[in-house]
Amino acid sequence: MRFEIPTPAALKELSDEIDKRISLLPSRINEYGYDPWGYSPTWAKPAMLLLAIFYKYYFRVHATGVENLPPGPMLVIGNHAGNTFAWDGAMTGMATFMEGHPPRALRGMGEFFLPTIPWFNVFMHRMGSVVGRPENARRMLEMGEALIVFPEGHRGFVKTYAKRYQLQRFGLGFMRLALETNAPIVPVAIVGSEEQSPGIATSKVLARLVRSPAFPLTVTFPWLGPLGMIPFPAKFHIRFGEPMRFRGDPDADDEKIEVKVAQVKTAISRMLKDLLKKRRSVWL
Repeated sequence: MRFEIPTPAALKELSDEIDKRISLLPSRINEYGYDPWGYSPTWAKPAMLLLAIFYKYYFRVHATGVENLPPGPMLVIGNHAGNTFAWDGAMTGMATFMEGHPPRALRGMGEFFLPTIPWFNVFMHRMGSVVGRPENARRMLEMGEALIVFPEGHRGFVKTYAKRYQLQRFGLGFMRLALETNAPIVPVAIVGSEEQSPGIATSKVLARLVRSPAFPLTVTFPWLGPLGMIPFPAKFHIRFGEPMRFRGDPDADDEKIEVKVAQVKTAISRMLKDLLKKRRSVWL
């Protein structure tokens, strides 16, 4: 496992690159410095620099297929993991931002309980994410935004290491949204997110205590307190598939929607298997 420690000159270059790419993003910033969903470049820049350091130097992300991203509105649909923090979403968003031509900002669709978390509720909105309500997603797509959605929800995010890379049940909402808005779906497979914070169990008692749908117990959290949330430096591999377009009635019976959802799930599963087969080790 080799790490490259960024020099001050490298950090300055990275900071300048982020400034340049932020300037290339479509801007709907009002006179108060925010867009309609609370995104603020002033707030986002320091966080994006930190995430870029994790992207380039810590997780050493290898992203492929970024050229598959179509212009205009789209839904990026991926497998979910993390347990303590959504590094999968953060690194996927950094891939489209740092390596997209032009750069693309992915808008996160968060779980309903996230705005109840002190400080994080402000952070998620300043980074451009919102609660995953259909009306929020619909409006964003109508304005040409790119959304990242993890249909497994907390079922994928909080799970034990024994279930790594086993796709859990997908929700149907993203497909109904794609049918309603005619937005293409880009499947994405993410490898490395299961190893950065391996889960050993889940606690229903602690979940009820913090009013969360699930509460992870990992090899380091909550045993080491806040330090237990520091991820292991697993190498991330991210692959974006070709856009998938679907037609049909967004209000169709679940059975009909599930057939379409299964196609997306199969595409992600195939990419995951291929990435895992080619991976030399967790750390390389």
